[in-house]
Amino acid sequence: MAIPPPVTYPASIEIIVPARNEAHRLPRGLEALCQKAATLPLRTAILVVDSASSDSTGDIVRQWPAGPVPVGLLRCERAGKGVAVREGLLATQAPFVGFCDADMATDLSALDAAVRMLAAGHHVVIGSRALSASVVQVRSSAARQVGAAVFRKLSRTIVPAATDTQCGFKFFSGPLVRAAARPLRTAGFAFDVELIAICLRLGATVTEIPVRWQDVAGSTFSVRRHSTAVFRDLAAIWLRSRTARDEHAVPLRNPPPRREPDRDLLPAGASTA
Repeated sequence: MAIPPPVTYPASIEIIVPARNEAHRLPRGLEALCQKAATLPLRTAILVVDSASSDSTGDIVRQWPAGPVPVGLLRCERAGKGVAVREGLLATQAPFVGFCDADMATDLSALDAAVRMLAAGHHVVIGSRALSASVVQVRSSAARQVGAAVFRKLSRTIVPAATDTQCGFKFFSGPLVRAAARPLRTAGFAFDVELIAICLRLGATVTEIPVRWQDVAGSTFSVRRHSTAVFRDLAAIWLRSRTARDEHAVPLRNPPPRREPDRDLLPAGASTA
């Protein structure tokens, strides 16, 4: 059952936060996101998707104090990050939509660039830790780093336009991403690859931006428990993508146009380049 954000005006951008048993990390991350969102030049709403949590994640959101940025809750009874993000995307109505992880591992200063790009007409804006201008602090194990390198190599065979599919910071044209979310089938951590692939088939282009990213303790991903499922999902995504290309997937009737941004959507002094 969804508790919608108490929006008294239409939100121009909705930010989804998937959260599974995040009672420990969510309060700090949600507070930081609310503070940053309040500074954006777009009216913003936040939707936390409780991904079948067994802790007090949902209660934290229900009791969140009212503020300039409304925070809503959507309970998802089926576990899986891909499931949670898909349900969140389909529950949105705003012209711009994005999602970020509950730990806010990506520095939220990247929101300024994402908003500027969306307002300028970019279809898909994603953070990439692989860009030379990105600053990345990693504390993960050697096994996890090797697994990540293999995953990146395989994912590039599906979405060569993206150098980093797994950075949990992605923003989209709302109509585009809702159309892409409907056929999304990947329930687990590899869902980003399929979501980007579908966006590309719908005629979108991907814009990557550098980020400041730090590894935050408490990730639910386990190399030992999840690697087999992740690589199985990648294989399934590759097969579905190849089939869709062979069938000449029909693009959106009216893909989001590239246009000059409305000046009141941009931070003072921001460049549209």
